[in-house]
Formats: sequence, structure tokens, C-alpha cells
Amino acid sequence: MWYFAYGSNMQSDTLRGRRGIGYRRAIAVRAPGWRVVFDKPPLFPIGEAFANIVAEPGAVALGVAFEVSADELAHIELSEGVKLGNYHRVLLDVEPLEPVADAPRTAVSLASDRRDPTLRPSTRYMALVVAGAHEHGLPAEYVEALRAIPANEPTETALAFRALLDVVLRRRDR
Repeated sequence: MWYFAYGSNMQSDTLRGRRGIGYRRAIAVRAPGWRVVFDKPPLFPIGEAFANIVAEPGAVALGVAFEVSADELAHIELSEGVKLGNYHRVLLDVEPLEPVADAPRTAVSLASDRRDPTLRPSTRYMALVVAGAHEHGLPAEYVEALRAIPANEPTETALAFRALLDVVLRRRDR
């Protein structure tokens, strides 16, 4: 199955390392009818926003489709707080940015109805998003647009919480 990542999970070090997902393939894709935004509040109030996708006719979300197992997708959903209402599963049509054999036509992703335009992502988080976009060859103008998104230094609360969260996010069955 295919998982569409558009935030920090685009970066292999995050998906493989931090989350423990051993994906098989990664393909840069677009998802027509969706837009990437950076105003999703976290599950726990740490003063920062995260990436989200919202349905929007005429828009196109760029990201990476990762080939994962059903168990790996379940772990991604667990670590993203789907059971707690942090995100919900959506099925997207996707198109590869470059011709690829056996490219996915659909992918599962995560979206949220929770938005807060007063929040900004952290510089730490945006560095991960930019690194993932660059790693998988998303268009240079998109990478530059990501770099231009206003971001704040991580809050003290976020830094303290991050260390605890990293322990929980990693898969244990590998």
C-alpha cells in the first residue's frame, strides 16, 4: 500500500529512523485537489503548528508516496495520533512527478480538521520538511516556497516534550 507524506515524514531519517518504518519505495508525487498548510495544532499544546492537507479544488499538494506494509501504516497512524483524533485517514489520487514504472494511483494520507492560523511551525520542523522535499527531488520552487514559510524557534515546552515523544514513536517490533 502507499502512504502520502507531505510534512516531516517525507524525510527518510524521520520515517525510517524516528518512526522505524522500513518502506520499500519512495516516489515524488502530486495530489490534485489538496493543499499543504502549516497551521495544524499539535495534540498537546506546545505552541507550534504542523503540516496538514486540506481539500481545495484546483490546488495541488506535493509530497512523497512511500510503499509500506499495512502494519507500518498502522504504526504511522498510531504515532500521528489517529486514534486520539489528531488526524484522520484520507484516500488521495496521486500522480508521479516523473514517469515511474508501477507508480501508485492512490495513496492513504492523514488530514485534520483542526487548524489554528495563529500558530507557526518551528524552524526545527521546517528544516525536516525542507530536507525531505529536497531528498526526494520535489521541484526547486516548491522547496524554496517551504523555506519561505514563517517559522519560530522551537518552544521550551516543545523541546522538553520532543525527547519523551521520540521514545514513544519508534516501532518496537523491528
